[in-house]
Amino acid sequence: MNYRITTQAAVRQEFWATFPRLQRRQITDYSGKGKMYCTDTRCAFVDWIDMLQRNGSISEALAQRATL
Repeated sequence: MNYRITTQAAVRQEFWATFPRLQRRQITDYSGKGKMYCTDTRCAFVDWIDMLQRNGSISEALAQRATL
């Protein structure tokens, strides 16, 4: 099957193009050991990835490994 998006980099690029108003700045996580995006951004990404996989734009394998 041919998918429209085939790499994690392309997933991230299209996500930010689709949602330009979401916060791109990473904040320090609660443990202070790393950085993460705000909850609204992370939830939007997960929901968007699920939608892409369901409509056949990305493979299930890419949906499982894609990260911001």
